[in-house]
Amino acid sequence: NAECDGAGCVGTRAFAFGRLGPAPAGGSRLSHWPIQLHLISPLAPHYRGKDLLLVADCVPFALPDFHQRLLDGKALAIACPKLDAGQEIYAAKLGQLVDQAEIASLTVVTMEVPCCMGLTRLAQEAVLLSRRQVPLRQVVVSVQGEVVEESTRGSR
Repeated sequence: NAECDGAGCVGTRAFAFGRLGPAPAGGSRLSHWPIQLHLISPLAPHYRGKDLLLVADCVPFALPDFHQRLLDGKALAIACPKLDAGQEIYAAKLGQLVDQAEIASLTVVTMEVPCCMGLTRLAQEAVLLSRRQVPLRQVVVSVQGEVVEESTRGSR
């Protein structure tokens, strides 16, 4: 593939594209790449000390104001708890984000469907096994695109 060279594929290289000032109305609030949990590095500077938003893949398609409501000002990671392989790697990587990147908080956003709860369990496991304590927030979105649940657990 022409886009892949000895340094890796362009689509997997970490980079930040911080914004100057607020995004235009309805504009993207994404500040870095990549965002897929398998591809991110806990050592990437755009995760350091940030509030991490861990989002099930379907959420941004269901929640019409996802960027404005949840993403603005946060670092993003996405995953699918049903279809992604290697989920044990996810728990370890989330733990590294807590301990090495020293994220400030972790918000898990899932759909209301049962298979999404696996993502919440992975986040809870990572927070329990990490050396640092961070608040864990849960947001659940209905298939109709409404937030149906929000809760926060203190650290641990």
